[in-house]
Amino acid sequence: MLSKTIDPKFIYGLPKAELHVHLEGTLEPELKLALAQKNHIDIGQTTVEDIRKTYEFNSSLSAFLAVYYSGMIVLQTEDDFYQLAMEYLKRAKENNVRHVEMFFDPQAHLARGISFDTVINGYYQACQDAKALNIDAQLIMCFLRDMPAQSANEILLMPQHHRNKILGIGLDSDEHHNPPLKFAYQFANATAQGYHTTMHADIDQIDSIEHIKQALEIINVNRLDHGTNIVENQDLVKWAAHTQIGLTACPLSNKFIANDSKGKEILDLLDQGVKVSINSDDPAYFGGYISDNYLALDSEFEISKEDIIKLAKNSFETSWISPIQKQIYLNEIDTYVNNYEE
Repeated sequence: MLSKTIDPKFIYGLPKAELHVHLEGTLEPELKLALAQKNHIDIGQTTVEDIRKTYEFNSSLSAFLAVYYSGMIVLQTEDDFYQLAMEYLKRAKENNVRHVEMFFDPQAHLARGISFDTVINGYYQACQDAKALNIDAQLIMCFLRDMPAQSANEILLMPQHHRNKILGIGLDSDEHHNPPLKFAYQFANATAQGYHTTMHADIDQIDSIEHIKQALEIINVNRLDHGTNIVENQDLVKWAAHTQIGLTACPLSNKFIANDSKGKEILDLLDQGVKVSINSDDPAYFGGYISDNYLALDSEFEISKEDIIKLAKNSFETSWISPIQKQIYLNEIDTYVNNYEE
């Protein structure tokens, strides 16, 4: 393990966009316990320490998802969803996240009797209040890929009265036997409605390259989440560099799920001109927010300050904001770097 080569204060203070964070994955043990007590829900644990122990799981995507979905039971009211998002946004401010596009999973809440309005209104109010933290916050509504495609059809109809609250459509959850083409119709419909689109291409999955090809070449998503297995196909790497599509990598969650941060792949993609960025995924479960992911990459590999800056710039350049907004944030990075004193 190499020692850190870059001052952590520089990384924390560097302006960033976060493009891959699941709001339900930011449920820290302290808030989970508080909401369970408020809503009189027996979660089987009575202390923060007990809850934290349940966040320790076997290194597999399915093991993580089992813990992830069971934890949502404490989210009951609009204010619960608001609190969850605001707690994340406060941490984002500590990491100097200036723009964030946050995933949420309405199907997981509808399945347990929580209305779509309750979920979206709580989250959206937090997005509005994020302005007071000097953060531009947006929402990405995800389909759960291990649910029937018909369920995704129904979900896509629900935001009709909330269209201004949702920036894009994503696809997450268990990828095994749930390829992108399963949702080709739904994503075509989402694109026709003017949504931006992205899909998870989780690391080291069965048929990873085939799924990446489907997402990029058939579905034509605007961004790809995780996706570092693309290095297995040089033709796809060249295509990603040519199209400048964004890949949202998450070193700490990679380490938990596959015992490999995929840092080598991330830096290889960066060197080849692919617009890869660094993100936190489900930080409450994987032990770190966005700056911690940058630091993890720096501690494991000989990464230059120029690479760190490029990763941060990529995060804004592959975000779904206007060119003018992007340039403002890129200028912020340049100003920060020029004025930073070692």
